[in-house]
Amino acid sequence: MTLFDSHCHLHFRQFDNDREEIIKKLRDFNIKIINVGTDFKESEKAVALAKQYPDLMWASVGLHPNDNLEENFDINKYRELAKLQNVVAIGECGLDYFRSPSETEIKRQKEIFVKQIGLAKELKKPLILHCRPPKGSQDAYEDAIEILKYENFNISTGNGVAHFFSDLKETAKKFLELGFYISFAGPITFAPEYKEIVEFVPMNRILIETDAPFAAPAPHRGRRNEPAYVEFVAHKIAEWKRLSIEEVAEQTTKNTLRLFQIK
Repeated sequence: MTLFDSHCHLHFRQFDNDREEIIKKLRDFNIKIINVGTDFKESEKAVALAKQYPDLMWASVGLHPNDNLEENFDINKYRELAKLQNVVAIGECGLDYFRSPSETEIKRQKEIFVKQIGLAKELKKPLILHCRPPKGSQDAYEDAIEILKYENFNISTGNGVAHFFSDLKETAKKFLELGFYISFAGPITFAPEYKEIVEFVPMNRILIETDAPFAAPAPHRGRRNEPAYVEFVAHKIAEWKRLSIEEVAEQTTKNTLRLFQIK
């Protein structure tokens, strides 16, 4: 049985002391991963790490909406990085309004997001979408969907994934109509409000992820997350979908390979 953690950050400093042990676990438990960049330096690290373990990992390059406010998106630098063999996506990119940014900051996020959509279309690579609205709102998701539609980024021009999905069933439906996949992370293991959305999204459009080192699932909640914990997400989906863990592992791995065009 193979599990595919479609979104993690094994190149982050939180793994500097025991990265080799974590990688050994990947081999032991037959887990593959995508290392996701959040700015140019972190994207370079993600690519370099994936290059060392071509049978276990791949990488994505992009500028997160608010992780690095000092960086100006240089499309030429990202283009060259994205052309490397083990890079399978653009992102994570998108819109993050969780900390109530200013109008100027929101404008900046949208401009950078549009540039990364353009790069994904140009290189024919899928998009890893990060959206985080303030509590009680869906505005970041709504704005992202409108931008994707305006930029004609849909099932005919390129696919993507709504990473760490945490919104309503209606929003998931809009992403599915655009040809996007929906990815679920650790919180589904302890937040029952996800059940309706997980039941709604068809199995052939679901990805699983950890977002490690963040958002560890139960029973590791509150500690550093790691890719091996993706099994807890898979088990919860199996429970809610009334499937075996093997069926969930097989289908979500197939979905990940298809979306990211991994042979």
